[in-house]
Amino acid sequence: MNETATRCLVCGRTFTGLPDEFGVPKKGAAKRENSLQKKPRLPEITLSLPIAIGLAILILGAGAAVVFFMLQSTGRVVEPTATATNTFTPTITFTPTTTYTPTMEMTSTPLAPIEYTVKEGDLCASIAALFGISVPSIVLENNLSSDCYLNPGMVLKLPQPTPTITPLPTNTLSGSEATLAACGSYDYVVKNTDTLFGIALNFGVSTDIIREYNGLANDIVVAGSTLHIPLCERVTPGPTSTPTNPPPYEAPNLLLPADGASYNTSGETISLQWAGVGTLLDNEAYEVNIEDITEGSGRKLIDYVKDTKYIVPISFRPSDPAPHAIKWYIQTVRQTGSQEDGTPIYSSAGARSDSRTFIWSGVAIQ
Repeated sequence: MNETATRCLVCGRTFTGLPDEFGVPKKGAAKRENSLQKKPRLPEITLSLPIAIGLAILILGAGAAVVFFMLQSTGRVVEPTATATNTFTPTITFTPTTTYTPTMEMTSTPLAPIEYTVKEGDLCASIAALFGISVPSIVLENNLSSDCYLNPGMVLKLPQPTPTITPLPTNTLSGSEATLAACGSYDYVVKNTDTLFGIALNFGVSTDIIREYNGLANDIVVAGSTLHIPLCERVTPGPTSTPTNPPPYEAPNLLLPADGASYNTSGETISLQWAGVGTLLDNEAYEVNIEDITEGSGRKLIDYVKDTKYIVPISFRPSDPAPHAIKWYIQTVRQTGSQEDGTPIYSSAGARSDSRTFIWSGVAIQ
């Protein structure tokens, strides 16, 4: 510091004039001090650091508020638009509760008694028998004596019998009915010429299955009856569908013409007739054997029919006017196969009938 300095710049202390070595102030020192004291000075404010920081924040906030209001007044501050936010409300699904249907049970309701006027000659026993009730029930209902004495004109109350409740049928199917319901069936009406084996062969179902599902005791079927054919039994792993052949048939009994009969009219037809041996199967027939034994080599005719009658073809009539002896007989046969051209192969299925002979003369009509 200079010697003439009157104030410390560091601490702000004011100095007066310094004394000289003899204790007398130097000249001009007091004058300078007075002149310095007369000059104006700025006020001094001493603030601590926290207060200074708080004042600074306050000033900045006030300035920001002033700027905001100024911008808002000019339209430069835009209020934000609220954006709707989807709020997902859970939907409650109610699980249906199982409703149990009560089973209806039939109950009997007692019926009102019947009024009956006693007639001359009526007894409790006869009245009870007439209305299907017991004598004790009449006594109890009418409060009679034990001997059930009645007077003509007396009005009796007769209890009606309680009806018996028939239980409802159960929905239980038998084995064959359950199979028919599951796989279906075909209702077939039996015809006059049908046999059980033929029906089974036509539908591809064994005769055993048809008998089982229709309650048949044997292979006999009645024309006009209905058979239930189970379609799902067409291929059966069980019993074979091949029918058991019947035992050999008896020999057919020949009827007409009589043995030794004679035919000589050119336009007359000859009809052979015999008695049947029973119901033939579809693969069975009658074999008709006709032979002209008058000619040396013998002309023969063999034919197969299902009927018990056969008309001799006019073409088999002898070619000359001389009488010829014609022998004929019948035999039951069964088809065992077929030739390459489809001609059936037959074998004997029973005894052969006796032979008969008739005389035939004339010229054959061509």
